[in-house]
Amino acid sequence: MHSQDVQVLDALQRWAAEGHGAALVTVVRTWGSAPRPPGAWMALRDDGLVQGSVSGGCIEDDLVLRMRAGEFTGTPVLQRYGVTQDEAARFGLPCGGTLALLIEPAPDAASLRALSERLREGRLMRRAVDVATGAVTLDDACRGDALQWDGQRLTTVHGPRWRLLIIGAGQIARYLAPMAIALDHAVSVCDPREAYATEWDVAGAPLLPGMPDDVVVAFQPDPHTAIVALTHDPKLDDMALLEALKSPAFYVGALGSRVNNAARRERLRQHFDLSDEEVARLHGPAGLHIGSHTPPEIALSILAEVTAVKNGVDASRPRPASGPADDAAGAMWRSPGCVAGG
Repeated sequence: MHSQDVQVLDALQRWAAEGHGAALVTVVRTWGSAPRPPGAWMALRDDGLVQGSVSGGCIEDDLVLRMRAGEFTGTPVLQRYGVTQDEAARFGLPCGGTLALLIEPAPDAASLRALSERLREGRLMRRAVDVATGAVTLDDACRGDALQWDGQRLTTVHGPRWRLLIIGAGQIARYLAPMAIALDHAVSVCDPREAYATEWDVAGAPLLPGMPDDVVVAFQPDPHTAIVALTHDPKLDDMALLEALKSPAFYVGALGSRVNNAARRERLRQHFDLSDEEVARLHGPAGLHIGSHTPPEIALSILAEVTAVKNGVDASRPRPASGPADDAAGAMWRSPGCVAGG
């Protein structure tokens, strides 16, 4: 799977090789309820083909018409949409939203190629554009870097700014990993159990050797890190959670029923050096309650909760008081002959 940035870069390079002109469009600022956040990219071909997006569609339609008319040439240009209520309504911007776009009519092919290569290596990159000249510079970014725009220079951050460490390489992880990669997370997996580690082959999600607690420490979790324990084995999950809950990771979750997670919290309080505040950080059962039963549904519910927490959304929700799907997202998934899938 490719991130949205890589998809846009691929399109620009492919179109250039086919002899087409193209523009790179970036959302630089938004006001009100704009559909796409600052930093969102769109590639626009000279005949109107589009890759990526900057809105819900109406602004793209206007840009396509203007591109076909040959309006975008020379140095980068700043374009605003939705400045007035009438214009916001015309372009389908909700709640009077407004957005400013930087349009680069002919982005430098060499810098696009270099950025694409570095993103495929998993590097976090900064791309700076001088509006007056169109000159582009690339350098390595740091976690926590954000888009910067002063009217003359636009600096955007590209690459896997969010990381996910999955403890357990079972079937749920096989769905969770590619879903998270699609959302631009850099995914790593740890599972010392030979039966699972030997068969792990999910592209883009490397298997890290070692015991989970050691791997969590070596991973150096930061506020852009999520850690999810999926093994159902307390000897593995609890040790990983011990280190994860003491870290700055923005999300720490564990699979299992409400009863199992209540017991886990009690173990963490009684037998490990964790405060009540640290134990309270545990999302267990992991995942939003969506009535999930199958591995892909459980993976979806977990990633939905991770995304909600990442975006600062209150992920609390009522859960059924009882029933066979005690906790739909966190209940252990079992198949015939399988009592502990990861």
